[in-house]
Amino acid sequence: MLSHSSGGRPPGRRRPGRPTLLWLLVPYLLHLGVLPLVNRVTPTVLGLPFLFFWLLLATLLTPVAVWLARRGDNKRCGDNKRGRA
Repeated sequence: MLSHSSGGRPPGRRRPGRPTLLWLLVPYLLHLGVLPLVNRVTPTVLGLPFLFFWLLLATLLTPVAVWLARRGDNKRCGDNKRGRA
């Protein structure tokens, strides 16, 4: 009986990636990755300091990125039924 370390797949065959899950990196990059570049008070946008505006925008875009990742993963798996975890 052969035992493969790759979970039963023959050696040399890679498991297909899940590139849509890269959307989950967007909130991290918006909140922490770009923070040193946007850490300033001026200019003001909509009456808010730029840093506060940036963090507000990043917070509002987080659910969009999670939705895109879930939508793409569901399409990849062929599981478009609602209510399934």
